[in-house]
This record gives sequence, C-alpha cells and structure tokens, in this order.
Amino acid sequence: MKVHEELDGATSDNMREHEMEINQEMTRMMEEMERRSRVQSSVVPPVLQQRLEGHSKAVLFAAIAAGLILLFWLCWWLQERTPEPDSICTTHETSDMNAHKEDKEKSDGEGPEELKEGDRIFVRHTEWPVQTMMSRSQMVRQLVDNLLQVMQEQLSNSFLPLLQPPIGVGSTFEGWSPYEADNVIYHLLVPLKPPTGHDFHLQWVNRGPSPARDSLIRVEVKCSCGVPNMPCYVHRNRKHLERMKQVPSILDSLCTGSYLDVEKLAEWFQCLVKDAWVALPQARRYEMKLLPYSQRSCLMKLKSAYRNTFLTEILFGVQQGDSDIFLSSQNAGDSDTPSTLWTKSYLVAERKFFSHMARKVPQGRYHLKCLHLCTSVLEDTDFTPYIFKTVVMHLLNTKPVSGWCRQECIMRLADILRYLHCCLQHRKLNFFFFGNADMPQEIILPPDFHTSEPHNLLQHLVQSPAAHAKALRQFEEIQEELMNRLYCGGLNRL
Repeated sequence: MKVHEELDGATSDNMREHEMEINQEMTRMMEEMERRSRVQSSVVPPVLQQRLEGHSKAVLFAAIAAGLILLFWLCWWLQERTPEPDSICTTHETSDMNAHKEDKEKSDGEGPEELKEGDRIFVRHTEWPVQTMMSRSQMVRQLVDNLLQVMQEQLSNSFLPLLQPPIGVGSTFEGWSPYEADNVIYHLLVPLKPPTGHDFHLQWVNRGPSPARDSLIRVEVKCSCGVPNMPCYVHRNRKHLERMKQVPSILDSLCTGSYLDVEKLAEWFQCLVKDAWVALPQARRYEMKLLPYSQRSCLMKLKSAYRNTFLTEILFGVQQGDSDIFLSSQNAGDSDTPSTLWTKSYLVAERKFFSHMARKVPQGRYHLKCLHLCTSVLEDTDFTPYIFKTVVMHLLNTKPVSGWCRQECIMRLADILRYLHCCLQHRKLNFFFFGNADMPQEIILPPDFHTSEPHNLLQHLVQSPAAHAKALRQFEEIQEELMNRLYCGGLNRL
C-alpha cells in the first residue's frame, strides 16, 4: 500500500500483534540475562563476578535501548501511514478524475485501454533513436549546404562542375536507421551539373544479366556563344584560348579521357573542403577532419564543442534526365570497379517515397518503427536492411495507409514477416521501382522503368539451394529474436 492510503482492519491488527511480540521478546531477553547472572554468581570467582556483572548490565542496557528505538520507529511508521481525512478526500477525488479521464479517452477511441495486449507490448519496444537522428541530420545537412555555397563561390569563374544543394539520403534521413544515434553515418548526395559550355552524356554498361545499373559519364563541349562574357569551346578564338588556359576545366582536371572520373572528383572535392572550411561560420563551433574512408566519396568527421561526433559521407551524383534516379559515385560493392564507372542509385527516389508516405500515414510513424525494429536484429545473418526496406515499401504501396497506426502495429509487423516468408518460399522479391504501376505521381522515374521486368532481389536463392535453405533458417531466427525483443526485453515506452 502507498503512503496516505487508508489502513484496513486486518492491517491494523497485524501492526498491534507485531508490537506485542516485540514487547514479549524484550521481556524474555531481560529474564534470560537475569538467569545468566545468577548462574555466573554461583560458579564464577568473586574476582571476576564484578566484571561480568558490569558486562551484563551493559548488554542489558543495549538490548533495552534497541527495543525502545524499534518501538519509536513502529509508532512513527503507523502514524505516517494513517491518512488524514483531507488526504482521504483528495485521494478519492483524484481517483474520480482519473476514471473520468480514462472514460473520455475510451470514448474518443484513442486511449490506451483500446489497445490489444500485443499492441501494448509493441509500443514499449526498445529505445527508438530516430528523434535524435532527425534533429542531428537537419543540422548536418544545413552545415554541408553552407559549405557547398562557400565552395561554389570559389568556383564561379571556372569550368568545373556546379555543386547543387545536398540531398539527405539513406536510412538516417528516412527515419528508420537500425543503428544507435551515435553510430550512424549521415549520407548526403551532392548533385553535379555540367559547367557552362559542357554537357553530360550517359553511356550504359551492362555487366550482368540484370538491367544495366552502371554508366560512363561522357563530358562533351557545346556552343556557348550566346552566354555573355563566356568563352565558347566550340567556336573559340585566340582571346578565348588565352582565358581557357588561365582557369581549370573539367576535361583537364576531373576526366580520364572524356569520361568523368570518380576518384579524381573525390580528391578535388576534398581539397575544396579544406580550403572552404576556414571561411565557414560553423568552423568556430565544430572541429572538422577528413578521413581516408573511400576514394569515391568524402567522409567528414565533425566534433562539436560538446564533444559530440558526427560522421558525414558526401556522395556525388549525376541526374538521369529529369527523373529522381541518379548515377552515383557510391561503390556497387565490387573492389575492382573502374574509376570512370558510375552506379545507378535510387536513394533520392526512396527518400521521396518515404517523405510522401509520412504525409499519409497516421501520426506516430509506426511504419518506420516496424522497419527499425526488423532491421535491428539482422546481426550475424545474410539479410540486409534493404530487403526489409523493400518489403515495407511494397506493403505501404498496397495496403491502406490507415492501418499503419498504434492499434494495428503488431498486425503490420506480422504482415512484414509474412510477406518476406512468402518471398523466401518463392525465391522472389521484386525490386520496388521497376514495373510498379502504383507508383506515387510525385516520384519521377525514367520511361523504361514502367515497362521493364522487375529485378529479383532474391535471385541468388534461385541459383543456390543451400543459400535458400540457410535463408529460411535465418528467417526463423530473426522471427524468434523479434518476439524476444517484443515480449521479454524489458521494453520501454517510446
């Protein structure tokens, strides 16, 4: 019972019985001490008797003092637990107010009492770091945007690529990263536009049975005679040639042959970052260090005055037409990828899809919580977060968005597992953007995406029965781990 809760009759009787037992125990102790004193007086020599009597009196005094202290404590405890009349009235009033509030919540259909037991458990699942990551990601994006503005000012009189505002991509900016907030890398894609008098032309390269995912970017010159104060690379005269020799150009500095070189571009960009950082206002609040992470990107380590560390990877991309598909500097996974080869990236389209769905689903982002939970248990398995991300995108695009709410979050989690299990059994999970007739209109895809055969993300299971059997076993392990986290993990309410 809590303090100021009224004691019932049985509890009061127990307290009185306990007090009587203490008194009886004290009486027994005193009688025992007197008996020992009489025995000692008959067998102990007179020389030691006085010392023992003094010792016995000291022990007796200590026992009496301890008993009195216990009695005083018991009386104080009973008094503190006995409620005052006003406090009893206040307690009942508070209970009535809480009951009225719960009834109102039930009538509104939003109270926790309306949840099923499984949903009660789910909304207490492991800590979700998205709030911290979202605030940090906006800070990182703004800082990189300011840095690019300074860099672009330094490039205003050159024939080098035009740096566009950065686009936050990947799980961190989508809001579902499987990692803790202190262990994530913030990925930003910097679109590149050709400088004046130049054009980018894509030359697709097919390196396997799947649709072409790689491309060379050929840099070509074009007439710029109509641009004021700008020399023309096609119809150049002596005056134009002299000016062209004085400023760096994309063909001379960043290309191998006529093709844009990823590694040269990354090295050039890192040099620009070092020069532009000192002119950035945020340089006083953050310590910046470039890390040798990859030859195809720029990895920055930012440390704030409060010792918070942010890892930011800047990727480069060339837009495919007017679509949301980019040719990215991101490595496709092959260690021997040529430096002039760029990989088709769907990061921007995926970011737009999740932003589109965030405006349609009920408040609470439970679709992202389901995805975060599923991808946080993939350690020591061959499953990638992108597999679960693709499953969730398919479900978001086919099921009513109203179902992604707190009341049905357990059912949606079961849908994710059921969908993936069915895909594993059939060894087929279609890539989301190819051949999808229900794509939101705001996501712009190249025309061939609507007619192309969907790429199977589980094609490797078709080719290897052993890999298929292993995937089914690991799926069972993932499912069991999810259940353990939901029901046995000491879950915290978000």
